[in-house]
Amino acid sequence: MTSVKKSDKKAVLDFAAWSLNVTTSVGIIMVNKALMATYGFSFATTLTGLHFVTTTLMTVIFRWLGLSQPSQLPLADLIKFVIFSNLSIVGMNVSLMWNSVGFYQIAKLCMIPASCLLEIVFDHVHYSRDTKLSIMVVLIGVAVCTVTDVSVNARGLIAAVIAVWSTALQQYYVHFLQRKHSLNSFNLLGHTAPAQAGSLLLVGPFVDYLLTSKRVDHFNFSSLSLFFLTLSCFIAIGVNLSQFICIGWFSAVSFQVLGHMKTVLVLSLGFLFFGKEGVNLQVVVGMVLAVLGMIWYGNASAKPGGKERRSVLPVRSASLKGSSEEKDDSEE
Repeated sequence: MTSVKKSDKKAVLDFAAWSLNVTTSVGIIMVNKALMATYGFSFATTLTGLHFVTTTLMTVIFRWLGLSQPSQLPLADLIKFVIFSNLSIVGMNVSLMWNSVGFYQIAKLCMIPASCLLEIVFDHVHYSRDTKLSIMVVLIGVAVCTVTDVSVNARGLIAAVIAVWSTALQQYYVHFLQRKHSLNSFNLLGHTAPAQAGSLLLVGPFVDYLLTSKRVDHFNFSSLSLFFLTLSCFIAIGVNLSQFICIGWFSAVSFQVLGHMKTVLVLSLGFLFFGKEGVNLQVVVGMVLAVLGMIWYGNASAKPGGKERRSVLPVRSASLKGSSEEKDDSEE
């Protein structure tokens, strides 16, 4: 009876974490579209730095309220994480500028195979045939409904490769550091958010000037643009926190696969709010394939042997070796 209640509680927490991530991610896309397209605030890297400022304030408040306990993260691990994260952010922005939208979407899809390779090489994770096939169905479905024009150039290809691998490494490190140092999501955010906020606010204006030929300090704010900027920063707290929770509880691969539900929702909301423009039979078929693939992945990876970790990461405490699964169940 106790095990049933425990599994039910875990299912509820899992659903809540995924729901928070999907809701906030879709919400921030819509808000940022309004901020950038309607009000002209095209400084994406600086905006991300501001996102981490509000996330840092959240971690400080949580620590002050006693909801987050003091913890330690070695400086070397923090520096590597910040490098991967910032390369991911800058790389994705540069890739979007230098590549066609179609090739940019293909690069984003490549993050799943990259994350799988990292887990196979470093964690000796084994995927069953059904799990692999379900991932393929998701990739095909998302590709069908998002990839249109595809053109490649040398500098765009380099930017895409950097973006893909830095994002895969950043998401792998979220899971790795939580397990290695016995950190929960709040602890890890408390260490990484201030470093990312400071570094991105330093380099962000220069990167944005390179990409847009505009200076962020010359931007004329209106009351509505300030409102959307503030709203974006507060939604980003939920995005960052839920990402760390989901990757920490599951894995970077699961986060990437199930995270494509956000792509489907963005397309669906675009259809609802902006009419049938851009929506055709190809897009609908792709969305259906992607959703079916996600459902298949969820069932296949949950079965015995669907996704097995055949080695244990080195951790600070030997006692964690035998209780890593219990930590995942009990972490909130």
